[in-house]
Amino acid sequence: MAAHRKHRHRFFRGSTVRTAATIALAGAASATAFDGTGHADPQLSPAEVKSKVDDLYREAEIATEKYNGAKEKADEAEKSLGELRDEAARRTQKLNTARQSLGSYATAQYRTGGIDPSLQLALSSDPEQYLERASLADRAGSRQATTVSDVRKQLRGIDQLHDEAGDRLATLRARQAELRKHKATVTGKLSEAKRILSRLTAEQRADATGDRRAETRDDPNGPRASRADARHATGAAAKAPNARAAAAVSYAYKAIGSPYVWGATGPSAFDCSGLVQAAYRAAGVSLPRTTYAQIAAGERVPRSALRPGDLVFFYSGISHVGIYVGDGQMIHAPNPSAPVRLAPLDQMPFAGATRVA
Repeated sequence: MAAHRKHRHRFFRGSTVRTAATIALAGAASATAFDGTGHADPQLSPAEVKSKVDDLYREAEIATEKYNGAKEKADEAEKSLGELRDEAARRTQKLNTARQSLGSYATAQYRTGGIDPSLQLALSSDPEQYLERASLADRAGSRQATTVSDVRKQLRGIDQLHDEAGDRLATLRARQAELRKHKATVTGKLSEAKRILSRLTAEQRADATGDRRAETRDDPNGPRASRADARHATGAAAKAPNARAAAAVSYAYKAIGSPYVWGATGPSAFDCSGLVQAAYRAAGVSLPRTTYAQIAAGERVPRSALRPGDLVFFYSGISHVGIYVGDGQMIHAPNPSAPVRLAPLDQMPFAGATRVA
């Protein structure tokens, strides 16, 4: 039989190599396009940039409100756990005091040698005094029995506290994990929006975000804007239904120009629900942290009946909130690209309103 010949490896040369490389790169580019990891973005018009950035900010705001809610629950869980641990420490101290009392009693019994009472009576030089002491000892013994029973109850109670603390610690850790998840979502959306905006000129960014600095104190026209704000604030406060609403409106006007920072509740930076909470906190009214809870915190009012100080909500998911100040205007914290500002209600899809004061 003829021996089988081994096939020689042929090496690509010249144009063959270039052709193979081209095919490989094309394939890699196609795969990248399909899995969404490409670095090159399509050229977007300013209008498309605005639309995409607005969508990202909306998604980030939804995640921010979820983060705020999770943080509120995490803070409550941490506070509850702390209170439980304090209670366990107090009960443990009380238990230790009771144990010391029992120990002293046991030591005294040991020192008497446990002599039979009838023998002690026979040996006593003063039987009447002995009987009086015996009666006191009997009552003391009853008290000690009560103490022993109390110690047992305390031990059971402390064990229950430890079990409950373990459950609350597990709840806290779950809340903290939820916080991390929402935080990652928020930061991811905001980073993407920032990356898209960075490709625009300053003027294009202003058009895309609506951030015209003439509306804030940072602009050369800021002093004039501040004087106008003061006049508007006085007028809006006068039309508020009560003193608390007027105080919240005044606070909101003073916050104009403050930066938007997600998760912030003031005094120098805010997110949308954080501004509302801070304004009413300054007015002596405690509000929940999130838009979802704030809309249910007071009396619902129709848009036609709005008065300064009312909370106005936007989008079908109730993910944005502002403080109405009259004349179809509100003060709100829009997003990271714009500071706290005065804006028309018609800027976003209206979802409802609540009067909380």
